[in-house]
Amino acid sequence: MEAGNPLLDDYVLGLTGADRPRVCFLPTASGDADHYVVRFYRHFAGACEASHVSLFRRDRCGQAVEGDIAGHLLAQDLIYVGGGDVVSMLGAWRAHGLDAVLRRAWRRGVVMCGPSAGSLCWFAESLTAFHGAPRRVRGLGMLPFSNCVHYTNEPERRDEYHRFVGDGMRPGYAADDGAALHFRGEELHRVVGSRPHAKAYRVGPVADEVAETPLAVEYLGRRVAEPAAA
Repeated sequence: MEAGNPLLDDYVLGLTGADRPRVCFLPTASGDADHYVVRFYRHFAGACEASHVSLFRRDRCGQAVEGDIAGHLLAQDLIYVGGGDVVSMLGAWRAHGLDAVLRRAWRRGVVMCGPSAGSLCWFAESLTAFHGAPRRVRGLGMLPFSNCVHYTNEPERRDEYHRFVGDGMRPGYAADDGAALHFRGEELHRVVGSRPHAKAYRVGPVADEVAETPLAVEYLGRRVAEPAAA
């Protein structure tokens, strides 16, 4: 839901292979903020069967969701996790059993995505700096790596990520704003970007240092339509 730039949203919708995909938004990391839910529906309701799951305001989920959150999530083509406080989000998910449901959805092939907290959550470990000093977070673990977002956009995160990896955090992947890491299973398939200069890196220990290896990023704005058949 990048303002004025639908490239990444269009990309993940295309991964579903559905003409009108079923897309469910999880705004847990923002405390189910109304403005975030409204923005989701503005972006997705026209082209998708859009819904959301609210853990803090269950009366606002809608009839399609109320009473069977697990069944609803498992029936989706795409689950979109919003940004915010990843620590609070993971705590709420675990309290409600959504961590296990999301793992089942992932194993079924549901496309999972999200920015910021919605990226950090899928990894075994991540670095968060939401409301305080940078800290190490245990994620859902579908991807057996670590993750850092806002990498060069907030330089202190880059320094702290290197420090944490040097102190024993798993090697992993870092992404700038506008860069997206696309995994198939546990394998990095490609890296795409909604901004021409967004970058991503593989970060891990080399000898006695932590090194970053730039990854090739395909800028989605350069995509052109296939030529019409003669």
